[in-house]
Amino acid sequence: MATTYPFILVDASGYLFRAYHALPKLTNSRGEPTGALVGVLNMLRKLIDAHQPHYIGVVFDAAGTSFRNALYADYKANRPPMPDDLRQQIQPLQDIIQAMGLPLLVVPDVEADDVIGTLASQAAAQGLATLISTGDKDMAQLVGEHVTLVNTMSETVLDPDGVKEKFGVPPERIVDYLSLMGDSVDNVPGVPKCGPKTAAKWIMEYGDLDGVIANADAVKGKVGEYLRAALDQLPLARQLTTIKRDVALGLSPTDLQPSPPDVETLRDWYQRIESRRLLGTLDGSAVAGDARPGAEAATPAPASASYDLVVTQEALERWVARLESADLFAFDTETTDLDYMRAELVGLSFAVEPGEAAYVPVAHSYPGAPRQLDRDAVLAHLKPLLEDPGRAKVGQNLKYDMSVLARYAIEMRGIAHDTMLQSYVLDSTATRHDMDSLAKKYLDYDTVHFEDVAGKGAKQLTFDQIDLDQAGHYAAEDADVTLRLHRRFWPQLEATPSLAALYQHIEMPLVGILSRMERTGVRIDSQLLAQQSQELAERILELEGQAYEVAGHRFNMGSPKQIAAIFFEELGLPVVAKTPKGAPSTSEDVLEQLAAQGHALPDLILQHRGLSKLKSTYTDKLRQMINPETGRVHTSYHQAVAATGRLSSSDPNLQNIPIRTEEGRRIRRAFVAEPGHLLLAADYSQIELRIMAHLSGDARLLDAFATGQDIHRATAAEILGLRPEEVSSDQRRSAKAINFGLIYGMSAFGLARQLGIERGEAQDYVERYFQRYPGVKDFMERTRGQAHDDKYVETLFGRRLYLTDIDHSNQNRRAAAERTAINAPLQGTAADIIKRAMIAVDQWLREERPQVRMIMQVHDELVFEVADGALGEASARIRTAMESAAELAVPLIVDIGTGENWDAAH
Repeated sequence: MATTYPFILVDASGYLFRAYHALPKLTNSRGEPTGALVGVLNMLRKLIDAHQPHYIGVVFDAAGTSFRNALYADYKANRPPMPDDLRQQIQPLQDIIQAMGLPLLVVPDVEADDVIGTLASQAAAQGLATLISTGDKDMAQLVGEHVTLVNTMSETVLDPDGVKEKFGVPPERIVDYLSLMGDSVDNVPGVPKCGPKTAAKWIMEYGDLDGVIANADAVKGKVGEYLRAALDQLPLARQLTTIKRDVALGLSPTDLQPSPPDVETLRDWYQRIESRRLLGTLDGSAVAGDARPGAEAATPAPASASYDLVVTQEALERWVARLESADLFAFDTETTDLDYMRAELVGLSFAVEPGEAAYVPVAHSYPGAPRQLDRDAVLAHLKPLLEDPGRAKVGQNLKYDMSVLARYAIEMRGIAHDTMLQSYVLDSTATRHDMDSLAKKYLDYDTVHFEDVAGKGAKQLTFDQIDLDQAGHYAAEDADVTLRLHRRFWPQLEATPSLAALYQHIEMPLVGILSRMERTGVRIDSQLLAQQSQELAERILELEGQAYEVAGHRFNMGSPKQIAAIFFEELGLPVVAKTPKGAPSTSEDVLEQLAAQGHALPDLILQHRGLSKLKSTYTDKLRQMINPETGRVHTSYHQAVAATGRLSSSDPNLQNIPIRTEEGRRIRRAFVAEPGHLLLAADYSQIELRIMAHLSGDARLLDAFATGQDIHRATAAEILGLRPEEVSSDQRRSAKAINFGLIYGMSAFGLARQLGIERGEAQDYVERYFQRYPGVKDFMERTRGQAHDDKYVETLFGRRLYLTDIDHSNQNRRAAAERTAINAPLQGTAADIIKRAMIAVDQWLREERPQVRMIMQVHDELVFEVADGALGEASARIRTAMESAAELAVPLIVDIGTGENWDAAH
């Protein structure tokens, strides 16, 4: 923030509650709660570092009641008692704050708000610019010329104009605004049904609370009746919501000067609460993280960085010599485009030691750009080094760099490490895994962002247009930071052998495989997609006409407001759910429920939305994604996105191409083979249930798979009262969703809705399911317990998913974490298995070079393009590789189909 605030007041009680409810419930090795305490201290440090105040007051509520309880005995009566694990953190927190040298204020008989209000008023009278750090809306009444609020969690700053914009009234009318609304949390009486908009409207219309009271008879409708009924209690509400500004404190703002910290006391405390980040601050080194792997003290930045801009042959020769003598070097490319199929190489950067990096520009072309080395000559010089498998390289998302170099006939080898994947394997959910985020979290280092040198929006420059001096520092820093991140992450991985093995034997080998798959791409029948787009457009128009006929008039089918009016005012449909603001909801879930009840218009709107999405997302957009040089679509696979280890993809997102509807399956018909080839789809059968059988050891599941039964078909037959051979593919698919829903924690209510049956019947099914498979229930209970103990779960191959909410005080978040604990070992193990299968198949492809190309990975399926004459061998070798990718207590089964297009191959 540009404004300087010499005086800061901290609503520490507000900090404490917000940290407690927002952050994981961490404990130290003694079992003492520390999560809220550490959260507050980190928030305090961030605030102080940002503003460096001359004076500061950290204010807590005192124990017991305040003068407001004497005014109104039921004040805050609705508040639940403070949780014991939060209460235990207050005194340690206050002791640490005092050891930090920060003035601490705890004043009896008043609230922290009143202490803050008094000090802020004193400071304003002295002309002292004051920043109040709080999330409490009540304090907006204190804002003025010299007083500003900041919400440290949302980084929202409120000055007088900001208060007016946020609340609809100026700071001097906030008390009136709060009085009218009341406060259910503090049990402050107000006007029932008077929300923020109504309160602001009345105040702006009648001037203030007294004006509203005087004009109560003029307010129409039910809310006017509520107002008139509440007139007697509005003066009390005003007293309760007014912050005192005259508390007898015996000190002034300028008395609140911070003193030097008691470092040894702080060290004792930080060791006790086991915070490496805070311990690191005592040594002058910023740190990041927590007790999870990869979260130890951050690697400090080198004292100085020496970045070379290589524009002469002699300088290039020197750097090549350094690279050749290095045990490992960091490597990065700079290009004109994020699309690896179109990106032109602009430069290359290297680092051999922290702080020692170079950038070799080869294609900066802005007016007046200095002379650079010839790109072809540089690449020819570097090709032996880049292709040498014995020269170890580390990068950040090297798959991209590998694909770019392939356009220049360089097959990059010796890819030893990738910091994006190191971070992802250490903890998939700790942070985003881009370099800027990793540098900030693990090195406490703010990198130069691309927007800093290229600008933003429509005027953003491509990298070849960026001035060499700026480009050189930016690019060399990328390589430097990558090397430093590697030196941070690799020892952490080595310290946990299961994670190191997962990283080395699954994730890293996949880098080259995915790069080759992406560059191969898949052929698309553009004419077929165009025909499908036309047919969808016609069907969408038909649905619109039918919807207008049912509604009785035209309306915007994309407008929730218009739809709600038609549903609930004109047609009188039942209100199934409401929005957070209390309006009847028209969400997709609501539409599905109304359609299931037999109402025509919700069903038509659902069909319209589904077909419109298919058209805009697939039949229209896929044609635009076809590469003009290859005639194929080239997706981008992402290894470091899904928390459980699954691959995801974008541009296009192959994982989301529909398969459950006829219209969706038709899109897959546009994914076609080259002439003389067929597509081969190899899909793991019921893999997650097979993994459940292995992990749970349930005798019935083990026997069912050993004897070749189809679990989903048997389930569907039981529910629908059919013989197994009568179950259709759609019915089987529904049963599959039910089976997985149960083992992932679907409730009887959710099952009833999905099946369209009564809740009691669904509950009976759940009970019969677990009676049939008691080992599954035992596994689920055992996994929940282990997750609470360890705070993470693992796949069969050692992949970990940390569960930060597993002990959260919020029941919904805790329950969600427990469901994830059961799901992650199953889904994560399936992800590991298909990755191992891809590695095995790729080895065969590269060693024997059959006329087979691996072109797609979608969920539990691999898709290949196979020459007609190679189908027999390909089917056998692919099946063997996939079914041998893991040894389970039950066999892995792979279903293989072939056809001229993807849909036909199923």
